[in-house]
Amino acid sequence: MNTDQLSGSMEQIKVIFIDYAPRLAGAILVLIIGFWLVNRICNMINKAILRRGWDISLQTFFADLINIALKVLVLISVAGMIGIQTTSFVAILGAAGLAVGLALQGSLANFAGGVLILAFKPYKVGDLIESNGEFGEVSQIQIFNTILTNPDNKTVFIPNGALAAAKIINYSTLGNIRVNLNFQIETSINPQLVREAIEKEVFKAFDLILEIPTPSVNVFSYVNGMTVLTVHVYCDPTHYWSVYYQTTERIRACFIANNWSIPMPASVQYSKHVE
Repeated sequence: MNTDQLSGSMEQIKVIFIDYAPRLAGAILVLIIGFWLVNRICNMINKAILRRGWDISLQTFFADLINIALKVLVLISVAGMIGIQTTSFVAILGAAGLAVGLALQGSLANFAGGVLILAFKPYKVGDLIESNGEFGEVSQIQIFNTILTNPDNKTVFIPNGALAAAKIINYSTLGNIRVNLNFQIETSINPQLVREAIEKEVFKAFDLILEIPTPSVNVFSYVNGMTVLTVHVYCDPTHYWSVYYQTTERIRACFIANNWSIPMPASVQYSKHVE
């Protein structure tokens, strides 16, 4: 390359720089301000949704959706400022979107699953659910995933597509859950006396046990010379394990206080119509 060619190239680079530098600077400024405005708008929308009393599940889902849509619009605007034809850009974006969509069919299924979950509401934020081998409280419903907090205080991410197509057990729908406890006691102990003692010393003395539905103590069966008792109590779903363990301890203390032999755990198979 001779001196004239080099000089010509430098002049072209200078012209391009002078022409595009303001555009590039303006585009960067618009990008920064645009993303800042998007965050402000999303915060305002969140506050408006809260004031209107919308379900927190919808709040999280639509906040994520609006955030992504507005940022895409900002990027398209910035592309137009630096000289990229937006019509071509949109066409390329559409083609790329189709290709990505085919490659990420699972993600699209998760998005569709999220829409179905919000539409039919098999659960909402704060519910205690079990599905896909996981159990926990719903902390967030996002665009692609539902986030649970399990009893071990671990965070579990479950794809919405899997949840929308799977069996879901919602322990919070009715506002209470039944705790089943089964014991076997000696046949020499009168079941009626045991029932009265448990009702007085356990059910009425333990405030986490709900009065309605009514807790109960019943004779389930007689096995190997022992009487099998089944105890049903109801509580708030979030108190399940507290009620399970403490009721067991209180029943044991009740037997000791009445000079009865300590009851032993019993395995009981309930019929489907009972459960």
